[in-house]
Amino acid sequence: MLKAELRADTLKGLVNIISTLVDEVKFTVTPEGMSLKAVDPAHVAMIELNVGKDAFASYEADETELGVDLDKVKDVLKLASSGDTIAMEQDPERGRLVFKVGNITRRMNLLDTATMSVPKVPQLQLAAAVELPASELQRGIKASESISDHITLVADADLFELKCEGDTDSADLAMSPSDTVSIEAPSRVASTFPLDYFSNLMKAIPAETTVRLELDVDYPVKVVFGIADGRGTVRYLLAPRIEND
Repeated sequence: MLKAELRADTLKGLVNIISTLVDEVKFTVTPEGMSLKAVDPAHVAMIELNVGKDAFASYEADETELGVDLDKVKDVLKLASSGDTIAMEQDPERGRLVFKVGNITRRMNLLDTATMSVPKVPQLQLAAAVELPASELQRGIKASESISDHITLVADADLFELKCEGDTDSADLAMSPSDTVSIEAPSRVASTFPLDYFSNLMKAIPAETTVRLELDVDYPVKVVFGIADGRGTVRYLLAPRIEND
């Protein structure tokens, strides 16, 4: 059973990030917090999210699983202002999750978690890591969107690049170590990724967030960042686009 309260803007941030990949999700609930693992229908990207109990204004929970339709949660968020507190309570007898926003009570049926599989998250040791503001990645994406449907991420000891090349035009976000939080790259690595997946995730992250990108040659990119004022973590994997010779 779950009974919790949290800020509307915190819940909105969580839902926006998760819904870049899936509309229905299974939360694993414990006395210490909530977590999920999900993969998009095309198996191109995967998300792992953990939120500790201290991210909530109040939190009481036993170990359970909740199958949630995120579109319905978005409807609840439309009823709240950013400063509001939203109360959530599981009704296990009726199989519902009950939300309270001010004087409004919204009840929704929970989904059957028996048919919702949990993906295995691969443990990747990637050669390079770059930390930088999400706002810089968002600018690079904005410059690329009218040029091509894919981008290349490049890292070496002296430079991080987000490159996009189309038939006639190109765009390039180039950052030296002094422009980033940190660059760790013993040798040059580069991989190409679908722009739409990367763009959807980055647009859901607050611009002031520091993002860690872990890269290797023709490997998935791992995107790691904090949520809920640092009281939660997101790990996102995006498969590379590999050109066939």
